[in-house]
Amino acid sequence: MPWPSRKRDKGAAADKKEPDAKIAKTEEETPDKEEEEKTTKLPAGSSKSGWKNWKKTKESDAGGEESKITYCHWLLKSEPESRLEKGVDVKFSIDDLKAQPNQTTCWDGVRNYQARNFLRAMKLGQQAFFYHSNCKEPGIVGIVKIVKEAYPDHTQFDQKDPHYDSTSRKENPKWSMVDVQFVRMTKRFIPLSEIKTHHLAHKADGGPLKDMMLFTRQRLSIQPLTQEEFDFVLSLEEEKPH
Repeated sequence: MPWPSRKRDKGAAADKKEPDAKIAKTEEETPDKEEEEKTTKLPAGSSKSGWKNWKKTKESDAGGEESKITYCHWLLKSEPESRLEKGVDVKFSIDDLKAQPNQTTCWDGVRNYQARNFLRAMKLGQQAFFYHSNCKEPGIVGIVKIVKEAYPDHTQFDQKDPHYDSTSRKENPKWSMVDVQFVRMTKRFIPLSEIKTHHLAHKADGGPLKDMMLFTRQRLSIQPLTQEEFDFVLSLEEEKPH
């Protein structure tokens, strides 16, 4: 039986530690029909010394060649603290995932067209960061992998579910979900504040996090990552917390 819809933060709500986040829209607010029909096009995508050291290592590994930019990793936001939505607690932490049978669950409840399209773009075996959002200290806590590609989200048809959508039809479902499985915890918690420090430095010197969607589209609960973005953020787990 699928896990109840407990993995969506409030429209990927602006994180409490992220003062620059815009609050204009929530993820539950859906675009008009024209926007719905569009195929989402993925955008292109610390200290300076930290970036330069990382870059030097990567160039050495790759023979100095620039890798083609593609989105093959993901960041999934979920709320680790209890919050009721239409009477249902939407809390779902990485510990909740680990407690599931085979440490696997469906990633349901996404109600934003761009986030849905990202779900539909996910491929079997791809990895994603599990990100605790809308909490005292948001950030990356672990890694999961896609174990089932996109299929219809059952919660859109459940009138008792907070993500029920009366406009969706079973013969042509609007919303999709994937199945994810726990891979491992990151070696340490990587806070949003630390990632943002690198993002700001990379905006100035052209580092891999300069266009990271965590800061350009803060409210999306499903976000793509380039190989360089994923590798750089993952490398932070080896560093001492700032």
